[in-house]
This record gives sequence, C-alpha cells and structure tokens, in this order.
Amino acid sequence: MPDIQEVFSRIQTKKKEKKKIKSSLRDAFATSKPLQDLLDELRRMKDKKKGLENEIKAQFESEMAEMEKIESDVKSDNELLNDLALNSLIKGEPVEITDENDTKYEPVLNVKFRKMG
Repeated sequence: MPDIQEVFSRIQTKKKEKKKIKSSLRDAFATSKPLQDLLDELRRMKDKKKGLENEIKAQFESEMAEMEKIESDVKSDNELLNDLALNSLIKGEPVEITDENDTKYEPVLNVKFRKMG
C-alpha cells in the first residue's frame, strides 16, 4: 500500500497537469470570435433576466424576507445537527435519523487537508 505522502505528491502532480490543460483551453476560448460573440449575447440576456427577476422579487418583498429567515434557520439547525452527530459519534453512540417517509440516514464524515501556517 502506498504511503500518504506518495499519494499526496501524485495528486499535486495531476493537479498541475490539469491546470496547464485548463490554461490552454482558456486561451483557445478567449481567441474564438464566435464564442466571444455568443458570450456577449448571453451576458446581455442574463442582465435582462436579472432585471425581470428583481422586478418580480420587489413585488414579493415580505415573502423574500421570510425565505431568507427560513434559510438562516435551516443553516443554523444543520450546524447544530452536525455538532450533535459528531459529539454522539465521539462518545461511541450510534447515530441514525429518520425522515417522515421512514427513510433512515447515517452520518458521513469527510476529511480535508488545508495548508498549515
């Protein structure tokens, strides 16, 4: 089995290769006149769409405020749920939740690495 440093180094090498390829593609896209014309038209259409959406949202101002409050509450409750599940797992307790359709859920942990310092 390969060691952790070897796998990390392999990932870094592949990321560099991917970055080079993406750079070449970006350059090719930037020099394509038909693509740039289409992107300009798309930007104009998106701006028009955004304007129309903002007009409609202005008509539903109280509903938009309520939706933002609900989103904030859900985010807070999700953080609480994650903290409770992690604490239970650390204590060695089983963690399982069930929705209104009797579908069972189990926690999934994800490990990420970040640069130190």
